[in-house]
Amino acid sequence: MQLQPTNSPFTQQQVEWLNQLLPTLTPEQKVWLSGFMAASGSSASTEVAASAEVKSEPTKEDAIAAKGEVTILYGSQTGNSQQLAELAATQLKEQGVDVILSSMHTYKPKQLKDVKQLLIVVSTHGEGEPPDHAITFHEFLYSRKAPKLEGLAYSVLALGDSSYEFFCQTGKDFDERLTELGGTRLYPRVDCDLDFDEEANEWITGVVKSLAEQSGEPEGVVQTETQAASATSTTYSRSNPFQAEVLTNLNLNGRGSAKETRHLELSLEGSGLSYAPGDSVGIFPENDQALVEALLETTGWDEEEAVTINKKGDVAPLKNALCCHFEITVLTKPLLEKASLLTDNQALKTLLQPDHAEELKAYLEGRDLLDLYEDFGPWNAGAANFAAILRKIPPRLYSIASSYEAEPEEVHLTIGAVRYDANGRSRSGVCSVECAERKEPGDTVSIFIQKNESFRLPSEEAPIIMIGPGTGVAPFRAFLEERDERGSESPAWLFFGDQHFTTDFLYQTDFQRWLKDGVLSKMDVAFSRDTAEKVYVQHRMKEHGSELFTWLEDGAYVYVCGDEKHMAKDVQDTLIEIIQDEGQKTEEEAVAYLTTMQQQNRYLRDVY
Repeated sequence: MQLQPTNSPFTQQQVEWLNQLLPTLTPEQKVWLSGFMAASGSSASTEVAASAEVKSEPTKEDAIAAKGEVTILYGSQTGNSQQLAELAATQLKEQGVDVILSSMHTYKPKQLKDVKQLLIVVSTHGEGEPPDHAITFHEFLYSRKAPKLEGLAYSVLALGDSSYEFFCQTGKDFDERLTELGGTRLYPRVDCDLDFDEEANEWITGVVKSLAEQSGEPEGVVQTETQAASATSTTYSRSNPFQAEVLTNLNLNGRGSAKETRHLELSLEGSGLSYAPGDSVGIFPENDQALVEALLETTGWDEEEAVTINKKGDVAPLKNALCCHFEITVLTKPLLEKASLLTDNQALKTLLQPDHAEELKAYLEGRDLLDLYEDFGPWNAGAANFAAILRKIPPRLYSIASSYEAEPEEVHLTIGAVRYDANGRSRSGVCSVECAERKEPGDTVSIFIQKNESFRLPSEEAPIIMIGPGTGVAPFRAFLEERDERGSESPAWLFFGDQHFTTDFLYQTDFQRWLKDGVLSKMDVAFSRDTAEKVYVQHRMKEHGSELFTWLEDGAYVYVCGDEKHMAKDVQDTLIEIIQDEGQKTEEEAVAYLTTMQQQNRYLRDVY
């Protein structure tokens, strides 16, 4: 509303001044101005409040303004932390809260000293390490440059995988360090396993409630609106997966290969789903029926017994729950700790003692729930008690191997079937072997799109270097298909490796066509079992070190996808060696060079 000269005591010039000022004021500023004029005894204050709406009945916005601005920082490797941070931001904004949402990667750490309310959403990568885009921020907090944060209220949502020894370690690091710097917890830290949906929603609801309590807003309003926001979601997502029809399921490896790599083409027709190169598909798998039946036979449990499958209290027959709802192929330390309460077996309790950490780590490797039941009985528990300690079966993420622009209404995946023998039994990957053996054209799989803004093609025309041995080449097929569709002309260089040229050259026809057409400028391959001395992609990189460094100096973006424990580490070490040798730098300078590339989003990794 604007002041009019006919209904206020102000001159025309004063009205013009007020009409310029009032729209720029926040609710807090309006309240302050009204109070200031009242305290000054100004008779005009009543007119201003009534005519210009500087102060009226307290609004929701006025109440929320007392909450102040909330900064949400996320550190994500695969996109989960980012999506949860965005969800938290959306729900806070719906409550009228001003939100600053940023990746730790782009956030300027020195700004932290001015933040009063902070939410951290961060995953843990590998053996307790921060995800790539959280490394710099993590180092800053633990450096002498970190500011005192006595006025900070914060909360941390930590994502992790309890099958790893340092579960949610990065989130724990941030939580402890913020306290050391003087911050106080707005809401307790929540540690989430792979099945993080329920815990993450509880954390977001708890944070919104805590902010509401600070501002004096009735908590019931927040809870109702938060629940309503969730209930109105009709899009397909992780919590509401799409049933995608299998269109094609091919083995990419030739006869005689030691590997089986499946190329799946899935229909997205009618889903409304889309994606960009660099994104992943999450598949909710089902456990192998043979393993479920072996478990039921060994335990003697009634397959029709109703067991609870989630915190909401939903139930399902035991056989269905073991097949479709619970993780039964992976053992974790938290699971064994809960199981130790269901048996008098002293060996299990001993195994969990701190001085048996290495023995425990070795036991967990390659064993499943059937092993646990057979090894540590007799059990003082039935099916319902066991079901209560199991975590939900988590989705498996696979890098997308197609361009939506080139393949509308479809998504392609590259999945290596995992099979091995361990502890006297044959084992197999839950999702990979389901796709390899039990999914035919016409069948469906439960999927969702996992966005990954941290693994994208450059927004401008720039050289790209792609390093992806084995199934790690999947996103680079998507990159090149996208470049072909766009008509991109910037240089592109692919490093690919596998075991044998004749049987394991994944997507050979595609890459050779793109090489011929100029979509791909260079391709160097390494087939480790074709020569007496094993040759890997990092060896090919080293051979072309001078040219590779020239590309880096010309602004090339480097992408790495695949195994994190070995390949990605070897590739990074090789990059540092090349920068050091070709750039005539010290090792410290070479590391700084690569770190700068990472900060510029020119060194990007999708590793697992």
